[in-house]
Amino acid sequence: MAARGQSFSGMRGLAAVPSYVVMQPTTLCNLDCAYCYLPFRATDQRMPVAVAEAVAAAVNPWAVAGRFSVVWHGGEPLAAGPEHLADLIAPFGPEVEHHVQTNATLINDEWCDFFARHEVRVSVSVDGPRARNGDRVNRGGQPAYDRIVRGVAALRRRGLPFSALAVVSRPERGLATELYDYFLDLGCDVLGINIEETEGVNTRDNRHDASAVTAFWAELVAAWRRAPRIHLREVEWSLRYAAAVLDGSADGVLPRHLDPIPTIGHDGSVTVLSPELAGFTHPRYGDFSSGNVLRAPLAEILGVAAATPWVGEFLTGVEACRVSCPYFGFCGGGHAANRYFELGRFDGTETEHCRNSKIRLLEGVLEHAREH
Repeated sequence: MAARGQSFSGMRGLAAVPSYVVMQPTTLCNLDCAYCYLPFRATDQRMPVAVAEAVAAAVNPWAVAGRFSVVWHGGEPLAAGPEHLADLIAPFGPEVEHHVQTNATLINDEWCDFFARHEVRVSVSVDGPRARNGDRVNRGGQPAYDRIVRGVAALRRRGLPFSALAVVSRPERGLATELYDYFLDLGCDVLGINIEETEGVNTRDNRHDASAVTAFWAELVAAWRRAPRIHLREVEWSLRYAAAVLDGSADGVLPRHLDPIPTIGHDGSVTVLSPELAGFTHPRYGDFSSGNVLRAPLAEILGVAAATPWVGEFLTGVEACRVSCPYFGFCGGGHAANRYFELGRFDGTETEHCRNSKIRLLEGVLEHAREH
């Protein structure tokens, strides 16, 4: 149900104020997942408190003006330790919402106390039942699943709500139902599903049969409709868009400007649009950063980010998507990292990520609707 022929006015240029920032308290991760995109996850490079203080100087006024989140993302952010992470959170005002994306292997009662004390919302990375977690291993190549579920058990024992994020490497018949039933039992209240992406140091092929991916999404919708007790991120967004197309309001679904999604590296460097680009360099583009909060205010960096050569090239690509792709109103032009790592440039258009997680997602939702 792409709104063919419609001109979408949203998603032009970068917003002056983001809706959230991503903070990297450490580059270190205690796991070595096969599909991970992070280049420096074997080293413990920790964020100085001065970086957090510089970011908080910009974020605190934004949070007073409206809802604002800080997402702590590594590496494995809990590898920074509770004391250091508390020091990094301290500069942020009470209006700021804190989220952490974690592999859950380090979660224990001490961390549960930390989450409760600092009102941190937890999202756990786990790919479903034990057999589906073969890519999630420690540095010795041993499965991490038992440690993950122990961490989840601690959250449940303490009554702490949590979200879940699953990576699907091989969409196949029956998998969507299996995953949804698993996460119902796991106890999460929000579920995100990512089809594995080729990006960063993960060079595995993410091409899949179109009918298999569409069928996966359709099956996931069916599983959710039978027991809609979890907020299913991708499906609910698709349904919202489909409803907007039907009532003629699809142009209002996307925001007017792209969220810059600033990622603050451990050293204070600011990478906009795609956290997956942080830490990478290119002979023509440099290190992809638009500045450093230890040398300039975050608001100032975001104000000139569009002048960063690769960002300008990406915005050109977004405009190319707007005029050529009937799905633009649904996705807003895709993600910079997917273009770079799949196409080797930022002004291209359709990627395998687009096909797997946007086009076939929407087609799967519609396929389910036609059959029911």
